[in-house]
Amino acid sequence: MRIPTYLSEWINLAGRWFHVFAAIMWVGTTYYFTWLDARFTEVERAAQANKGKPDGPEVWMVHSGGFYQVLKRKQPSLSRLHWFRWEAALTWLSGMVLLTFVYYLGGGMVDTDVWDVSERTASLVGLGSLAVSWVVYDLLVQSPLGRNERAFAVAAFALVVGLIYLLTHTLSGRAAYIHLGAAFGTIMVANVWQRILPAQRRMIAATKEGRAPDEGDAARAKLRSKHNTFMAVPVVFTMISNHYPSGATTRGYNWVVLTVLVLVGWVAAKFVRRA
Repeated sequence: MRIPTYLSEWINLAGRWFHVFAAIMWVGTTYYFTWLDARFTEVERAAQANKGKPDGPEVWMVHSGGFYQVLKRKQPSLSRLHWFRWEAALTWLSGMVLLTFVYYLGGGMVDTDVWDVSERTASLVGLGSLAVSWVVYDLLVQSPLGRNERAFAVAAFALVVGLIYLLTHTLSGRAAYIHLGAAFGTIMVANVWQRILPAQRRMIAATKEGRAPDEGDAARAKLRSKHNTFMAVPVVFTMISNHYPSGATTRGYNWVVLTVLVLVGWVAAKFVRRA
């Protein structure tokens, strides 16, 4: 099924606009809170070094025409608690709409010189890669490797390289690039809705019952959020992959180019998280 070109272009324009704006809100919030948490950690470590135990570290910031004081608390004020969740959902949903119209219905999945199959078969491979990526990642985080940051990073990178090789040897170059980004995006939104939000709900429920929130829930949610900040940069790379020089996504060494882009993205995220 092919949709009319004029309709596809308008859907593409509206979808990209919405998708990019939602992504800005989501990624910006993610990096802000990750940066804020790092600053709190520095304050706590400094207090421990001085044998002090501040009741909730604080961070002062200046922006525009005001000064802002942010405090970290173990027990929330439930009457003023704000959630950050719909940015992730809207980014992923709008991205899937674009993926469907531009690739699954737009005929961009197949390069017969790579794999001579139907568009439907290639689309199933693409969709399957999203689901399998989340399952494998989630199991890896929960495995013993997930408790060792370096071992997890090495294992995750090896799996990502394997996924890149598979995608670039079954789909068209541009479809392979965008599906790696979609796989990362799927993992990120699943982290938010399947792991981070449930942990936050359990912590809030404990507070309502007068119990101390489980610090394990907090640590696991924080780890997932940290992983999201590392996946965000490669996702942005792949989102704009249609604008790369054609040599980046054409067959041959395109899997090597994409591997390098992911690695560069992870290194960039390391610095951005501390900026």
